Amino acid sequence: MQERDGQRMKKRILEVCVDSVESAIQAELGGADRLELCGDLVIGGVTPSMALYERVRESVRVSVHVLLRPRWGDFLYSEEEFDVLLRQTAMYRRAGAQGLVIGCLTREGRLDCERLGRQMEASGGCPVTLHRAFDMCVDLEEALDDAKRLGMATILTSGGHASALEGRAVLKRLKERAGAAVDIMAGAGIEAGAITRLLRETPLTTFHMSGKRAVESGMRYRNPRVHMGLPGLSEYELWRTDALAVRRAREALDRGSGA
Repeated sequence: MQERDGQRMKKRILEVCVDSVESAIQAELGGADRLELCGDLVIGGVTPSMALYERVRESVRVSVHVLLRPRWGDFLYSEEEFDVLLRQTAMYRRAGAQGLVIGCLTREGRLDCERLGRQMEASGGCPVTLHRAFDMCVDLEEALDDAKRLGMATILTSGGHASALEGRAVLKRLKERAGAAVDIMAGAGIEAGAITRLLRETPLTTFHMSGKRAVESGMRYRNPRVHMGLPGLSEYELWRTDALAVRRAREALDRGSGA
């Protein structure tokens, strides 16, 4: 961990997932230790553009970890999709990303260790987080052991449940099994109240949130006959990180750590 990560290595870490420069700035203002940068959070996040990455790096001082995901949906990738992932891994390593966030599965719901090993090699020693593809695995303890062998630094997980609170018993077991080898980072439904409870009931020290809120589009003219996006999603509503939500989570984290 670098920059502000290093300042909090013995405390709690708050990571905020963002997909815009505006959200990155708000996350830092709220007290995030680091960012996970992606594109299109509304569909779960995909690899961001290099232009977005560069502008975010110009705009914030906290560490930026980059999500590598070629498309939305499952984590079973074709040869062509995996080739894109390898190229993205090398590209962001060369660009100086302070962390990479990856995940590939087999048809049977296990980590694709052969492909992930190739990505780890392409990362050139850059710290790597295994994203929530982990939660889609058939055996989380097996997946944790595989992640350890691969040399991953962090696993982002809700314990295989819809939210980290629902999966807190599993998260506790995973943290105990991981020891010091891999950091277990709780994600899904993370906000101030969830952090307070997870600190009380688990040994977790690292948390991942988006803190997003809907922002109305500035468009005055809106053509009601044309829909450009996914069904059910408004084209006149943007999702942005709320600095206040991040600040509340930061305060809950600091109270829990005795800061």
